[in-house]
Amino acid sequence: MRTVTATAAAVGAALAAGAASVAVGRLAGDAALKASPGRPLPTEPRLTVHGTAAGQITLTRDLAALRPGRYGLAGDGSHAIVGPVLSAPEQPADTVVRRLESVTHGTLAAGDRVWFTPNLYVGNPRTALGLIHADVEVPGELGPLPAWFLPGARTTWVIAVHGLAATREHAMNLMAPLHRRHLPVLALAYRGDHGAPRSPDGLQHFGETEWRDVDAAVHYALDHGARHVVLLGWSTGATMALRTAALSDARNRIAGLVLDSPVLDWEATLRALAAARRTPGALLPLAVRAAQGRAGLHADRDADAGDLHRPTVPTLIFHGPDDEVAPWRYSRRLAENDLLVALHPVRRAPHAAMWNADPDTYQETLRRFLTPLV
Repeated sequence: MRTVTATAAAVGAALAAGAASVAVGRLAGDAALKASPGRPLPTEPRLTVHGTAAGQITLTRDLAALRPGRYGLAGDGSHAIVGPVLSAPEQPADTVVRRLESVTHGTLAAGDRVWFTPNLYVGNPRTALGLIHADVEVPGELGPLPAWFLPGARTTWVIAVHGLAATREHAMNLMAPLHRRHLPVLALAYRGDHGAPRSPDGLQHFGETEWRDVDAAVHYALDHGARHVVLLGWSTGATMALRTAALSDARNRIAGLVLDSPVLDWEATLRALAAARRTPGALLPLAVRAAQGRAGLHADRDADAGDLHRPTVPTLIFHGPDDEVAPWRYSRRLAENDLLVALHPVRRAPHAAMWNADPDTYQETLRRFLTPLV
C-alpha cells in the first residue's frame, strides 16, 4: 500500500512539475508575442543616471553605455538624445560619460533608471524635425491604419515599417536624409500600434500576418501617385517587407528593399527574448511551441520560407554580429552568392540600431543604394 501511495505521489509531482513547466513556457512565449510598442526589449539593460552637467551625462558603466554613435535615452516620463562617449579622466571606474545633446521631455536626475533606444526622436515629423507632413489613413484589412506622409518630388515612395517594441517614430531617424533626396516617405503604424486596429488575438506574429498592412500601404502609395515603392523595414518590419515583396499582387511595383536587422528566423528571436527574461534553457523549446500554438506561427524552416526570404529585387541589408535578438548569420547566409543582396555589416550595434552606431556611413550606403532605383 505504501508503494502504491509513493508511486502515486511521484506521478502527481511529475505531472505538477510538467504542468508548471508548460505554464512557464507559455508565459515566456506570450511575453515575446506581446512586446509593447515603445517599451524596451528584455535584451536592453537598465542603466542608472549618476549625474548630468553641461552637455554631458554620466551613466552606469556597461557595454550598452559604451556603444558608439547616437541614441535616444528613455526613462519613465523622460527622453533625451545622447551622443558619443566622452573622455573624462577623473570619472569613477564604474561610470561612463556621454555627450548629452538634448532633453526632449521630462528631466534626468541622479538615480533615474534609463535605457537606450534606437528612436532618436519622439513626437511627429513636424515637432521633432520641422518637416511638413500629413496625417493620413491607410485602409487596412482590420481597419484604418494611421501613417505620416512626407511629400517629395519623386514618383518612387519609401514605405517605412518599424519592428519589435518600436513605433513609427523610429522612421524619423532617416526622414531628413530621405527628404533631402526628394523622396516621398510613408511611415506606417500597423495592427497593434497605438491608434491602429488590434490584431484579433492581441498578439504580434513576427510579420506573418502584419505584412498585409504593409501591402495595404503599397496599394495606398500606388493609388496616390507613386509609380514604384521601396520598402524600408527594421526588425520584424524587415520581415514584413520581405513577405510583401514575395506575396503582394503589386510586387512588380516594388523597386527595392532596405532591411535593418531582419528577423529571418522567428524561433531564434523568440528564444533570445525568452532567454533574456531568464527563462531556463530547458524550457525554451516549450516557449517556442507555446508561441507557435498561441499565434498559429509557421516554422521558418518550412519549405516555403526559403522563397519568402529570397528577394527578387535589389536588397540592402544592414546587420551586425552583436545583434542579440535576430542572429545576423541568417542575413549573411541570405547575401551569400546572391547578386541582388548586399550586406553592410555594422559592429557594436544592438538590434535595429545599425543607423545609430554609425549614422554617416549608414546614410551614405543607403544613398548609393537608392540612387539607381529612384
